[in-house]
This record gives sequence, C-alpha cells and structure tokens, in this order.
Amino acid sequence: MRADELLVLVAGGDQRAFEDLYALVSGPVFGLVRRVVRDPAQSEEVAQEVLLETWRSAARYDPGRGSALSWILTLAHRRAVDRVRSARAAGEREQREALRAGEPAFDQVAEEVEAGMEREWVRRCLRRLTELQRQSVTLAYYDGYTYREVAERLKLPLGTVKTRMRDGLTRLRECLGGAA
Repeated sequence: MRADELLVLVAGGDQRAFEDLYALVSGPVFGLVRRVVRDPAQSEEVAQEVLLETWRSAARYDPGRGSALSWILTLAHRRAVDRVRSARAAGEREQREALRAGEPAFDQVAEEVEAGMEREWVRRCLRRLTELQRQSVTLAYYDGYTYREVAERLKLPLGTVKTRMRDGLTRLRECLGGAA
C-alpha cells in the first residue's frame, strides 16, 4: 500500500496503517532530519516528534496538494529547521548570560574560529554546485522555504526543483564529507 493511501487510513485512526506508514517513511524522515540537525541523538528525537505529529495531524493531509511523503517530509524539514534555530538561540542566550556574569562558559575564540572554518567549508562546497542547484539549496536550507515554495519562487516545476535539490545535496554531502 502507498503512503498516500496509508495516511488517509491513519487519519481515520487506523493503528495498523500507521505502523505500515511508519515503516515506509521513518527512514526518509530520519535522513532529512539528520542532514539538517546533524546531531544523531537530536535527529532521532526530531524524527520521532515528526512521526508523532503525523499520527496526530493526519486528518490535515490534503491528497490534492501533493503526495503523503512530501507532506511528511515538509513536516520533518520544518521541525528540523525549528530545532536548529532553537539550539542556536539557546547557545546565544547562554553566551549573553556568561558575558553578563563576566566569565565565558566556553572558549569563545576557539568556538568562533571553528564556526568560521565550518562556514567557509560550506561556502566552498556551495560554490561547487551549479547556479541552479545553489539557488534551490539556499532557498530551502538557509531561507527555510519548502520545495513547493522554492518552485514557486523560481517559477519552475516542483519536479525540477526536487531533482536540483537531490543532485545539489548529493554533491554537498560528497564535498562536506572531507570536512568531517
């Protein structure tokens, strides 16, 4: 059974359908979340939150607006981006509090150097993408747009954007693999 059919059954409270849907989408959900969040433990937590949200909000899924997998992956991407933003904000709050207390909570210089090196590595890898791939990846992962919103902004078919994103993310992963 396809994810679309399963999600409709889940909306009706079918637990067996949810088990099948979980088995079908948990891998792609975790993979997407892992690419955004990067921390394995937090990625697992976010993926579980997304799957729980899928169970709770399955009735909101509209088959006329896209596939169930796209809908679920959109939930995953948004939740992952929220987690990254929340972690960044918490780190900034801790840093402000430490500065207010007059003692750094960590080696600020080392952290800034490391973050700068990581940013430069990502920039270097982004420059290796084609302009079209770079536009799509930047809109989705830096500006927080969904694939559908990227397609609308670039006035391109959704399938074209998905292909660009897949190819661009594959090239980024290969390039960033050397940074780890």
